[in-house]
Amino acid sequence: MPGVSVVNHEKTILIIDDDEYFVKLLSDELGDEGYATKHAANGAEAILILKHLKPSLIILDIVMPVMDGMEVLGPIVRRYEDVPVILHSSYEDFRKDFKSWAADAYLVKSSDFVELKGTIRRLLGVNNRRKQARASDSRT
Repeated sequence: MPGVSVVNHEKTILIIDDDEYFVKLLSDELGDEGYATKHAANGAEAILILKHLKPSLIILDIVMPVMDGMEVLGPIVRRYEDVPVILHSSYEDFRKDFKSWAADAYLVKSSDFVELKGTIRRLLGVNNRRKQARASDSRT
């Protein structure tokens, strides 16, 4: 977009979820891992944030008011195809929806964040290797 600068934060995770208590818990856990977090309460709010921020990863809930996760997933991956997206839902059934396949991972919410943190580390590691490969290709 002309005139809009997008800030790229290597260790910033955007959490798109309407459950403020859950977001607080997750933000604290991710903060302990060295990540900064930003929060959007729904897809429409996330689109506004993403006009000015390019996070390193997005954690996206599905069932939210205003604009749900499945509605915003397409615009997110079109704008930032190189930013990993984790669909993080309380509902297993959305995994069968073909739109969910655009995400890099699908996890069912749990009070134990071990699987989520492992998935974040894996996706950010893969993404960093892709960036390094592109940078070395552009130098040759």
